[in-house]
Amino acid sequence: MAAPALAGSAVRLRQVLSQFPQELSLAFAYGSAVFPQAGAAAAHGEDNMLDFVFAVDDAVTWHMMNLLKNRNHYSFLKVFGPKQISSVQSYGAGIYYNTLVPCNGRMIKYGVISTDTLIDDLLHWKTLYVAGRLQKPVKILTQNENSKLQAALVGNLKSAVTAAFLMLPESFSEEDLYMQIAGLSYSGDFRMVIGEDRSKVQNIVKPNVPHFQKLYSNILQDCPQVVYKHHLGRLEASGIDKSPEGQFAQLMALPRTLQQKITSLVNPPGKNRDVEEILMQVAHDPDCGFMVHQGRPGSV
Repeated sequence: MAAPALAGSAVRLRQVLSQFPQELSLAFAYGSAVFPQAGAAAAHGEDNMLDFVFAVDDAVTWHMMNLLKNRNHYSFLKVFGPKQISSVQSYGAGIYYNTLVPCNGRMIKYGVISTDTLIDDLLHWKTLYVAGRLQKPVKILTQNENSKLQAALVGNLKSAVTAAFLMLPESFSEEDLYMQIAGLSYSGDFRMVIGEDRSKVQNIVKPNVPHFQKLYSNILQDCPQVVYKHHLGRLEASGIDKSPEGQFAQLMALPRTLQQKITSLVNPPGKNRDVEEILMQVAHDPDCGFMVHQGRPGSV
C-alpha cells in the first residue's frame, strides 16, 4: 500500500498552484512536506515548508505575469523587472527560487526553470539539480503535452537506473537499488558511507519504497537484469552484467556530462583520447563503479 502524502492532498497543493500564472509545462511538489520521511524531518511533517518547481516555456513572460499577481514574493530584484530576473535565473543550475513565501496558510518556496534548461539537465545531467529531484518521488501537479519533455523525464529515470547498476554489486535488494538512485545527488561513497548522508538517503527511501516502485516499475519490468516478483511485491536482481562488455554498454548509455566527468578522472591532461576508448578502459577497471560515483555532477 502506497505511503500517504503528508501535506496532504493534491487538492491542497493545487490550491497553492492556482495562485500562479498557469502557463506551465510542468509543475511538481517535492520534499518532506509532500512525502513522509523518517528521522528529524518526520517530527515536523505538516509544518515543513512546501517545495515546488515550475517549468516554463518563456521565463520572461511568466515572471512578468507573476510579478503582477505576486510581486511581494520577489526580493529587491523585482525593481529591475522580468528580464533581469530571467537573466539571474540562467546562472548556476538554471533555476530561480522565491523562498519563505506565505501562501494559503503555509510557508512555501518555488523554483522557476525554463523548459529547455530542464530538458537539458534531464538528458545530460549538466548539474543534476532538478534532474536529481525528479529521480525521487515527486507529486506532479500539471504537465503539458510536450513530447520532448516527456521523453526526457523517462530518459532521466533510465539513466539513474543505469548509473545505479554500475555502482551496485551483481546482486542487490530492491531497497539497495533505490538507495543508490536516491544517493546519486548526494555526496559520499555509498560503498562505505556512514553518517549524515546515508541517514538522509535512508530517511527518504525507507518510508517511500512504494512510491519508488511506482516511479521505476515500467523501466525495471523492461530490464532483463532484474526480475519483479509480483506475488511478493518486490524486485530481485538476477545478476547484473559486470563483464567489461556489459559495463562498457552501460557506460555508453550514461548522460553526456557524467561520461565527460568520468573520462576526466582517468585521462591525463594534454592527452587527447577518444571518449569510447577511455570508457572501455574504465569498463575493465575493478573500480568502475567508484569512478561512476566520483563523476556525478554536483549534489542536491
